[in-house]
Amino acid sequence: MNNATLRMAYLSIATSLVTMALKFGAWYLTDSVSLLSDAIESVVNLSAGLIALTALTIAARPADADHAYGHDKAEYFSSGAEGSLILVAAVAIIYTAVGRFLHPAELESLGPGLMVSILAAVLNLATAQAMLKVARKHDSITLEADALHLMTDVWTSVGVVAGLGVVMFAPKSWQILDPLMAVAVGLNIIYIGFSLLRRSWSGLMDAALPAEEVELIEREINRLLPAGMSFHNLRTRKSGARRFADFHLLVPGENSVNQAHELCDRIEEALHLALPNMAVTIHVEPLETNP
Repeated sequence: MNNATLRMAYLSIATSLVTMALKFGAWYLTDSVSLLSDAIESVVNLSAGLIALTALTIAARPADADHAYGHDKAEYFSSGAEGSLILVAAVAIIYTAVGRFLHPAELESLGPGLMVSILAAVLNLATAQAMLKVARKHDSITLEADALHLMTDVWTSVGVVAGLGVVMFAPKSWQILDPLMAVAVGLNIIYIGFSLLRRSWSGLMDAALPAEEVELIEREINRLLPAGMSFHNLRTRKSGARRFADFHLLVPGENSVNQAHELCDRIEEALHLALPNMAVTIHVEPLETNP
């Protein structure tokens, strides 16, 4: 694991601890169920950060006799676990909101509570932006998922603060906005949870690389092929930050092994430069047997 991703994983955990304390403090001050829903989501943030750190540590292990292709897929288990945790939190949030619908309660100390919630949102925003920058640089799905979840938390907090800001200056009849905002938070993070589960499932099932990356691979291969040569059976997949591609290269039967090997080396080098962390496997076949 490189130092940058490790630092971001620890930063995520530290930020989650601080924001969790702030948000539960805001809920304690106000007795707002929407602020409680925001606080519950911060517990998921902390769990996700711990899972992300574990997954990054496992994914960084080198290949061994039992895992010849490395441990990169641990990152998909991380995003899947995070998605599951989000769904559990969403159910808890909506359950709490329904209870407040049935048993309304007057909110207190909204001003101080909202200020604390805003501070927590600012911390999450700064951390998420830093994590996204590192995630994109190092192509880490684990860090990206964790950062996007923090950004979701930021928008959740913005929505809750906006709704409670209205409640603070509106008649008591408007206090129904509090549980309504909590339900909206729950539904929003259900969507995020299913998105993460779908992405994790796609990675574990060895889905092909995005269409634009497959097209780039095809262009690079065609650019280097001498006239009369071709390729087929291109297959691609991704495991964590690593990309894999394999295909059959058709060369004239009279070519020597050295000539075919040199061409394969040039293609592999070009693909490594075009896409980071690319592992390429090329099967050479005689052109004459594949008209």
